Amino acid sequence: MMNSIPCMIMRGGTSRGPFLRMSDLPSQQEEQAEILLSLMGSGHALQIDGIGGGDPLTSKVAIVERSSHPEADVDYLFAQVDVLNRRVDFNPNCGNMLSAVGPYAIETGLVEPQDGKTIVRVRNLNTQRLIECHVPTPGCQISYEGDTRISGVPGSALGIQLSFLDIVGTKTGALLPTGEASDTIDGIEVTCLDAATPIMMINAADLGLSGRESPAELDDHPAMLERLELIRRQAGLRMGLGDVSESVLPKPVLVSSPRDEAQTLCTRYFVPHRCHKAIAVTGAIAVATAVSVPGTVANRIAIGAGKLKAGGQLSQVSLEHPSGVIDLDVEHRNGDPCDIARVSLIRTARKIMSGTIFYSLPSTPSPDMLTSKAS
Repeated sequence: MMNSIPCMIMRGGTSRGPFLRMSDLPSQQEEQAEILLSLMGSGHALQIDGIGGGDPLTSKVAIVERSSHPEADVDYLFAQVDVLNRRVDFNPNCGNMLSAVGPYAIETGLVEPQDGKTIVRVRNLNTQRLIECHVPTPGCQISYEGDTRISGVPGSALGIQLSFLDIVGTKTGALLPTGEASDTIDGIEVTCLDAATPIMMINAADLGLSGRESPAELDDHPAMLERLELIRRQAGLRMGLGDVSESVLPKPVLVSSPRDEAQTLCTRYFVPHRCHKAIAVTGAIAVATAVSVPGTVANRIAIGAGKLKAGGQLSQVSLEHPSGVIDLDVEHRNGDPCDIARVSLIRTARKIMSGTIFYSLPSTPSPDMLTSKAS
């Protein structure tokens, strides 16, 4: 049986996917997952029977609704839909898709636009954290045309500032969930850190890599990927996340000295079993936070590369990634490197289409389609 709901497809940052209203979906997350799997066409490498693009970056869904939170305008639930398997992960957040939440909220009448700039206050249901989206609205209108360019996206578009508030411990309750800035797992030094999203950082050199390999080169390195996954699962246990074999968190990040002197670090970010062609916004926030935290892998590399002095802090961090560079502003409270008030960056978004999307439901729901629920 074919069913349909209103849908707007948008690009947010370096990701793309359908934006849906929560009120148009069933209340149970298991039922939501079945709909999303059908919409995206999961279970086929090309997602030929849906609108997914056959890649994790284009198999994402944003679900938005008016918020009951006193400090938020809208709620945003992110869903990562598996390409090959019938699984939906409601556990992580996606900062790139978040770039389009503000424009979507204005487009759909959830937020009234202001003349000049509209600040859309978003509560992310995956992390229960607040984000401010500063959307330019000259004449109370959204114009997606602009001169802002971001790495990983062709052309230019309207610049949207995202400010992530109180990012520490979004999933584990602590910036350093293991209690240490550095742990040893399988003979490798690892930093387990939770800021906007849980990550595990490794010096690329410790895996025999330069850290500047292309995503294709890293994806074609099965022995390294297998070891990285084993370390990730152990890191997940130590971080209190439990068995993460069916979860995308924590995300692995390889860090190294930058190629360009203007940048702080070079990064290779995994999602988690393939290398990201750029870097996730939340992952970039976590790495930028780690730079100033004494003893982390990122901190040691940054000091070794002469990017900051021991015991110092960086309020402006620039990260190299496979598609270019991402710049972030980190605001610390009271000079404490472990107490972050907000992290801000500029992204772009574009509306691609608006209309009705059709889906079908199986007669018998799959028992393993939901890998994790939003906290």
